[in-house]
Amino acid sequence: MDIEVVRTFLSIAQLGGFTRAAGQLHRSQPAISHRIGLIEQELGASLLERVRGGVRLTEAGRAFLPFAEAALAAIKDGREAVRSTVIKEAGEVSLALVGTLADTQIVHVLRKFSRRSKSSALDIRTASSQEVSALVRRGEVTLGLRYFADTRPEIAMRIVGGENMLVVCAPDHRLANKRVGKTALENERWIGFPATRGRESFGHVLVRRLAVAGLEDAKITLIDSLTAQKRLVEAGFGIAMVPESSVGDELRLGYLARINAPAIRTSIPIALIHRRKGHLNTTARTLIDLLDRRTRFSGKK
Repeated sequence: MDIEVVRTFLSIAQLGGFTRAAGQLHRSQPAISHRIGLIEQELGASLLERVRGGVRLTEAGRAFLPFAEAALAAIKDGREAVRSTVIKEAGEVSLALVGTLADTQIVHVLRKFSRRSKSSALDIRTASSQEVSALVRRGEVTLGLRYFADTRPEIAMRIVGGENMLVVCAPDHRLANKRVGKTALENERWIGFPATRGRESFGHVLVRRLAVAGLEDAKITLIDSLTAQKRLVEAGFGIAMVPESSVGDELRLGYLARINAPAIRTSIPIALIHRRKGHLNTTARTLIDLLDRRTRFSGKK
């Protein structure tokens, strides 16, 4: 199976259309369509179906996707492994992390790493937790830092920290900057993420913590955007439980206030991930070791 044909399939699956994939791969749309025809003929199944606005994976396409990702990532790993034996240098490491983690102690580890490894290159990009995992699976980055565990068998994972969750409200809210019990929260409207089906999420955490506090009947307005949640809270539409690192500026500037609610206090695990069979050069292993030592010495599990 031609690797460029596999690359074409993955580009279409990722971008959702033949035209967009053609632009990314610098090929004509007929050439892209021809490649897909070849791979479908070889596999004996249709991998993509055209829908309004683009294409989507068929059942066969969804089954083939993780193997195609692994194949392309393995070739990239092979190149990196050979390069490290030829050049005999520590090499580069690419890292995808959730944007708010750049405001946690994790960033101090990255700064320490950069100072200690001046001859090595660290490429950083930000994404959502699910996107971080996707980038790692596809081999587009070496390491990922995300919220919650990723239990997929092809992913190796370790917990390297925790993110405290804060309850926040508008600065003129009756509970602003107060320590309260669960009864004070009984009539409050919450703003939170939807509970994503099939995986752990901030939405699940909020629902669980409210249930533990005896507030399972609380009204929750579902908003699938952290920025929108903060703006709605600031405007007085409700209160929310958000990652501490995401509201540092708002709390400091007085746009939001904290509610000290021990009954629903919790933290979210921060996971470091990489592909289980992926190549890890010296630079990547050094960064992993620094993050591991931070976990041991800080006591965060």
